[in-house]
Amino acid sequence: MVLFDKGNCLAVSFALNMLGWIFTMVSMGLPNWRIWYMESSPAPPWGLACVGMWKVCTYHPNGLQSRPMACHRYTYSDAYLPLDILLAQHLLLAASFLGLLGKGLMVMGLRRGYTGQLQKDTTCDLFFTSRMLSITAGAFISIAVLCNYYAVINEEAIHFPPSFHIPYRPDRQEMGSTVYLAILAALLMLFNGLFTISFQQPPQQPNVSPISQL
Repeated sequence: MVLFDKGNCLAVSFALNMLGWIFTMVSMGLPNWRIWYMESSPAPPWGLACVGMWKVCTYHPNGLQSRPMACHRYTYSDAYLPLDILLAQHLLLAASFLGLLGKGLMVMGLRRGYTGQLQKDTTCDLFFTSRMLSITAGAFISIAVLCNYYAVINEEAIHFPPSFHIPYRPDRQEMGSTVYLAILAALLMLFNGLFTISFQQPPQQPNVSPISQL
């Protein structure tokens, strides 16, 4: 019964890890990490820009463009990307990989637990490694969020190509809703890592020979 209860706790931990990993992947693809407001420009573009980790999207409701919204993707090779975005890209990619690896190790540990193949040197090591990977992934996501936060607070500019029709510096900028999704992903990863600390190998009854009892 003790093993079943602990197995259920670890199953909940796995669900939290899965949810945190999904939120991490979704936040990587969304563009609204930073919201740039372009209001006082004497010529187009007017409107706003959503700056993400892998793409930037512009919205011009009153502009002359044929499409009110346009998105531009960028990669590592783009020289105009600032250091904070490049660092966040690497951190989020590493967090997604570590989260995926942690889930794999936890699945192996849960399988051993539910099939009765508990071994101190293997199963506990699987959960310990999975826990450390989750904590590391949550820390990486948190650092990426902090990089984005300081860039917004300091009103840092980005030299986008002229074809993007985005000014060097907006009139004002603020954090977008994707940041809160990334914060939730980091909290789930960190909580998952701390939650699995409660797992311990149940003590085994020592084999006492009749002679030692005399």
